[in-house]
Amino acid sequence: MLNLLQEAKILGMLDYSLTEKLSHTFELGPIRPPSEAYSLLIRATRNCPWNRCQFCPVYKGTKFGLRSVEEIIEDIKAAKAISDGISEIAWRTGHGDRAGEVAAMLCNQPQYGRCVCHVAMWLATGGKSAFLQDSNTMIMRTADLAQVIALLRKTFPSIKRVTTYARSHTAARKSLAELKELKDAGLDRVHIGLETGYDPLLTYMEKGCTARNHVDGGTRVKEAGISLCEYVMPGLGGRKMSQEHAYETVRVLNEIDPDYIRLRTLHVAPPMALWARLQDGGFDLQTEDEVVQETAILIQNLRVSSHLKSDHTFNLLMEVQGRMPEDKEKCLSIINKYLSLPDDERLNFRVGRRTGVYSTLAELSDESKHDRVEQAIERLRARGSNVDEELLSVKNSFI
Repeated sequence: MLNLLQEAKILGMLDYSLTEKLSHTFELGPIRPPSEAYSLLIRATRNCPWNRCQFCPVYKGTKFGLRSVEEIIEDIKAAKAISDGISEIAWRTGHGDRAGEVAAMLCNQPQYGRCVCHVAMWLATGGKSAFLQDSNTMIMRTADLAQVIALLRKTFPSIKRVTTYARSHTAARKSLAELKELKDAGLDRVHIGLETGYDPLLTYMEKGCTARNHVDGGTRVKEAGISLCEYVMPGLGGRKMSQEHAYETVRVLNEIDPDYIRLRTLHVAPPMALWARLQDGGFDLQTEDEVVQETAILIQNLRVSSHLKSDHTFNLLMEVQGRMPEDKEKCLSIINKYLSLPDDERLNFRVGRRTGVYSTLAELSDESKHDRVEQAIERLRARGSNVDEELLSVKNSFI
């Protein structure tokens, strides 16, 4: 990494031509999948065309809008100008093609703005992937989206993977020929929020699709040769629909056989429409232990050749992941180990996991960490706090 003297030299090299390149801006949407944390973000659409899901806190109070191809192209050009500026700084300061080091330094210079920091971070982490925002880019006309993808790849030859979000309902309405056109243009992966395969729950959550839509959309994406990532939400059925949620979701997943299944445990907070149903008793939230039990049902019944991923902070057992079916027993063993712990040990782990002391269940055997968490629990109880309510507050801060 660069030392302070080298950083000062770089900052001194920012003449007018370079400053102009670094002054370019482009639109950035609010979210992307955790797996796209280091992807270049290009906003192809604004917000969500559906925007009614009860469990979603994003895009509230916004209107959906399609961006013109011309607008998106200008953003790609702006990102390219910033990238070229960072690379030029690297060459001028004798760092050759090690633009990542210069980019890492610029990430710590907020005066250059969000877009420069974003491109800098992308370059510093390899510059290999791009993600098209916002929530359902596949709603664009196929020819327009294909044009954007092709230009993005031409502009940034270093990109090895282009991905985007889509709704099952939208993917199901695309013909196989259209999806193949997107694949040929350079679309590698589609992220879809399946959430549940249980039709009454899809209706209750106002998801705007059916289990049949999920299957049709998912299988068609795969048939086109595009990698498919389906997101599943343990806990979404609450206590009333937990069993149906688990079994119907795994039924749909088995029929689709996606390349990736990602777990996104439900957490209900005030920004969500579901919060009102929780407050008036219409929705009965499960405990974390009950959600773990539900997840075990899902994994036990999976008949897929998918990568199961647990890469979201709301998941309690982050290490419950692997390739199916090879790692199924490993995942179930971790779940069973947690569920077989005494009540006080499960509480210790939950508190430690939510406060960042533990990353995995194995760390529960670390005496120093265990004692630190136990002392925190004792302090909470000494001042009359409800530990579970405190944990909910901590989880609210993650949103």
